Amino acid sequence: MNKYPLVEIFKSLQGEGRNMGRPVVFVRFAGCNLKCPWCDTDVSPRFESTLEELLLEIRSFNLKSVIFTGGEPSLVKGIPELVEALKEDGFWIGVETNGTVDPGWFAFVDYLAVSPKRGANLAVDRADEVRVVAEDEKTYEFCEKLREKISATDYYVSPCDHDGQIDFATAKSVLSKLQGWSLSVQLHKILGFR
Repeated sequence: MNKYPLVEIFKSLQGEGRNMGRPVVFVRFAGCNLKCPWCDTDVSPRFESTLEELLLEIRSFNLKSVIFTGGEPSLVKGIPELVEALKEDGFWIGVETNGTVDPGWFAFVDYLAVSPKRGANLAVDRADEVRVVAEDEKTYEFCEKLREKISATDYYVSPCDHDGQIDFATAKSVLSKLQGWSLSVQLHKILGFR
């Protein structure tokens, strides 16, 4: 029987991108295939759930919006069954991914947010939104090339968080050189909610 490796499941507001402010259940899967220096998320597995246990937990929040995040959800086995069950229940499903793996089931979710990383191979060529962390001034060049690699409705630059200090200056500088990109902040960090 498949068990899903999980870090946490919680209810909050989406803090970034086009769906900012939307009440959702976050399902944070464990494990990632990248090691980004600014990553502020511990993706070590804390517990495992069967499909039935996970569905019960998600439904207990009485919301019909869920976001799979991580870690990296595309690496997790058994997601198609989870997506199918949630869709039968009328859920809106969003996914946050680094885009290095295209598992096929992305086509069946409602919203795909891709956060490509420099130096990583991009397997996904379409998304609803692309979010790039402005780690330094060279982020501008990376963003320009991304538009040729991945087609999206919205493109965002996010400020980098250096040990609790949000670097808006670099994000603003990167944005000033780009056309068709917008700023996406991590609202949950600014307002102090989870």
